[in-house]
Amino acid sequence: MRTPLSVVIGAGGTGGHIYPGLALAEALRRADPDAVISFIGTERGLETTLIPAAGYRLHTVDMIPFDPALGAKRFLLPAALLRSGAQARSVLRTQKAQVVVGMGGYPSAPAIVGAKMAGLPSVIHESNAVPGRANQFAARLTEHLTVAFDGSRAHLSGGERARTVGMPIAASLAALDRPALREEARRAFGIPEGARVVLFNGGSLGAARLTAAAVGLAARWRGRDDVHLLIKTGPAALGETRHKLVDAGAGPVAAQAVPYLDRMDLAYAVADLVVCRAGSATIAELATTGVPAVLVPYPYAPGDHQTHNARVLSDAGAAYLVPDAETTADRLAALIDPLLADPARLAVMGRAADPGHHARAADLLAETVIRLAGQPTTAKEFTS
Repeated sequence: MRTPLSVVIGAGGTGGHIYPGLALAEALRRADPDAVISFIGTERGLETTLIPAAGYRLHTVDMIPFDPALGAKRFLLPAALLRSGAQARSVLRTQKAQVVVGMGGYPSAPAIVGAKMAGLPSVIHESNAVPGRANQFAARLTEHLTVAFDGSRAHLSGGERARTVGMPIAASLAALDRPALREEARRAFGIPEGARVVLFNGGSLGAARLTAAAVGLAARWRGRDDVHLLIKTGPAALGETRHKLVDAGAGPVAAQAVPYLDRMDLAYAVADLVVCRAGSATIAELATTGVPAVLVPYPYAPGDHQTHNARVLSDAGAAYLVPDAETTADRLAALIDPLLADPARLAVMGRAADPGHHARAADLLAETVIRLAGQPTTAKEFTS
């Protein structure tokens, strides 16, 4: 009897690491429906809700961030890595893991350390144009490196051997047909007939800067019926944002606030333009789905990696890059109004992005994992 494929994925913290890990898990299940897949994370991040909700088991370990802002606590990092690595090793033994995958972010580092301790093959995936501290460390512990963007190689130890696979994204986005889904999306969100849609997406937890600018735009455009703002606030800011929209005189025709978007395929299908942060997963989704964007990089991202991510699209002409400090209702109105009035220009922006490997990234990464596990696969040989 064939031993079932058993893979443990280290992913946590933010959706930018968790969702690609879930996309990989989905691809592994497509390749091997009997695969046993579980995750390693911590008790601090979104993994505690997102991973169980997707139907996968989450094992938690004790780990602290790779963050200089911790002050003196940063000297505890080596001990935390050893402790959490030992905890991860125990998980790997319990799961009879054959391969370990680190998706980046500090919750994934213990998984790679645990794999090293257990003598198991491991592979890391770097999602950002400039790698995070966790993967810069983890790259020294494995021979198998994969990246979403070519430029990441220069910033990784052993980066010359890294393979560009793209960013794993959900199958619903990899195969998204925006025009075919648009009417269903408009009904789902209750978009008024004839209104153009601007989607504000601040990431997993929302973004105060983007939400404030969106409310300001709603007040500015409250008398219009030709534009509709769909504002993802995150759960914490939902009530306050809805009150502010009412105070601004922006009724449901002009704007609506939602806590989260569990159907990003519908959100991208309905949007004529997206105003969003520049996390690597978002960049890959925009490039693949062809949605034009205004990108506002998070200014405190390590190594300013969101600005580097954003330039992948802005340099191609698929997006505009606006610094966080300049993201006001007035600044966005001056930029967005002419775009909404020129559908041909938006169409050109949508076609400008290079989708690269993103639509196939989850399957490409799954091929590597299966090969490392010694499992048979009918997929084409992995190529960079």
